Amino acid sequence: MFGLDSIWHWLIVLVIVVLLFGTAKLRNAGEDLGAAIRNFKKGMSQGDDGEAAKAKAVHELKADPPADAAATQGTGEQAKSEQRDRAP
Repeated sequence: MFGLDSIWHWLIVLVIVVLLFGTAKLRNAGEDLGAAIRNFKKGMSQGDDGEAAKAKAVHELKADPPADAAATQGTGEQAKSEQRDRAP
């Protein structure tokens, strides 16, 4: 109909794309697309294992909070009591 099935049409389109973007940008785009597909497949193959590991990590954080969090919780109460002591 419009020549979309012609090999010459696609060769001309390919030449125009290469001239506009250059081979370096096209190569980088291809690498990025390949990495995205690999990461997607890796994520799909892990499936529920990733969710189980995430739930385990959340449970461990709830059961054993970081030492910094425990230390900072007490400082707020101390600051309030110090402010009350200083007030006239």
